[in-house]
Amino acid sequence: MRWTLLLAVLLLPGCSRSRPVQQPVSACESQSFEGDSFTVCAAGRGGVEVRHGLRSFAALQSGLGASADRVSFAMNAGMFDDAGRPIGLLVENGRQVHAINLKEGGGNFHLMPNGVFLVRDDGSMAVVTSRDYVPSKAVRFATQSGPMLVIGGKLHPRFDADGTSRYVRNGVGVRGDGVALFVISEQVVSFGKFARFFRDALKTPNALYFDGSVSSLWDPANGRMDSFTELGPMVVAFRSAASAPDRGARARP
Repeated sequence: MRWTLLLAVLLLPGCSRSRPVQQPVSACESQSFEGDSFTVCAAGRGGVEVRHGLRSFAALQSGLGASADRVSFAMNAGMFDDAGRPIGLLVENGRQVHAINLKEGGGNFHLMPNGVFLVRDDGSMAVVTSRDYVPSKAVRFATQSGPMLVIGGKLHPRFDADGTSRYVRNGVGVRGDGVALFVISEQVVSFGKFARFFRDALKTPNALYFDGSVSSLWDPANGRMDSFTELGPMVVAFRSAASAPDRGARARP
């Protein structure tokens, strides 16, 4: 009788043992440079995409549906107009949404050279100047912004060492080994310091500025989803399917 009662208790639904939920590890980490802090997010093997027309990370999360569980991080990624439309090149899923913009003018976007961040069909990524961008069917995603921060290992020629224009800034650089590093400053910083961080700390020979004042990050693993302003184009990095969290699985009793 005693063993029958014990077996009955073990078979109760509330007594089945649950496998611990696998918590994703953040792809983002804090780094210090010249007295300021920067959050650096490294794109992994799950792929990187560019999205537009959503205006917020909450809308991005909703639009991704079940794929939202695989988001490693997301970040605003390029200049846009008042309606959130890109003002420069944007390629999404192989379709050119907006042509490349080589016009000169005022503002950060036109502080030449500006540049393009691109993702190819094979998953490889690059930052190139807008003048060096070559349209190709192999380009799966792309976003244009400006100015370039680092060009061939050299800082943008128009930057002061530590100028008076200070904003929270974000951008992207690609290391020599092909790893793309997305960065947002945690304090207001100058263009010069932001560019030196990419060149001297992250060792990215080419890096591109995304924006300032609207710079935003979604880092699900750390519970961060900035929502203080509307956004334009976004870049979203995914974890590989094998590393996605198993939210509902339970071990059999």
